Amino acid sequence: MREPLIERLDARSFFCRWLQLSALAVVLLFSRGAEAQMEIVPASGSPLIATKRSAAMPVPGWTRFCRQRPDECRVRSSEPATVPLTPQAWDLLNRINRQVNASIIPISDYEHWGVEDRWDLAEDGYGDCEDFQLLKRKRLVAAGFPRKALRMTAVIDDHGEAHAVLMVRAEKGDFVLDNKRDVILPWRQTGYVYLQREGSTGSTWVSLRRTFAPSVATSGR
Repeated sequence: MREPLIERLDARSFFCRWLQLSALAVVLLFSRGAEAQMEIVPASGSPLIATKRSAAMPVPGWTRFCRQRPDECRVRSSEPATVPLTPQAWDLLNRINRQVNASIIPISDYEHWGVEDRWDLAEDGYGDCEDFQLLKRKRLVAAGFPRKALRMTAVIDDHGEAHAVLMVRAEKGDFVLDNKRDVILPWRQTGYVYLQREGSTGSTWVSLRRTFAPSVATSGR
């Protein structure tokens, strides 16, 4: 039942109210597990999430954001595509994830700006999911992480709603920074349906094959 339903999502804009809660009710059939804080570098992650060879159309909000802030979207080809999860790197990821989650007051783009979809850096302290992740990305790049390993990602969350997360491509697998929880999880443990992700060049996006991650962690926010 899930595959034909999610197939229809490819033809619609990601953040334009096209998803109804009942449309992906099947996602909610999976039980929630207890969330465990990951304060040390995980011994192992999960395999890098598979992508399709064909490019996906970038999220419209991302395209507008990159036109307005090209430096935030510029990716050097010489940058590494994955990062080693040293204790120092893992601590920094967790610290910035928690700091940004605590620093922004969640608000929809319509309430904030009067438009359906606007991607920004939450400079006034208000923002929705993509604004949280863009600010994390900016701070991680300033701290030395390669932008090429930090990918904005479009998903369906565990409530059946459109959502954006930041995927960190590490040597141990892909990990997800999220404003819904402070814990950083391997992508397989989020319970999300993965639709598409920023590609390696910054301007292009790639399909994530509508990959379903069935193991759901309890939201921290």
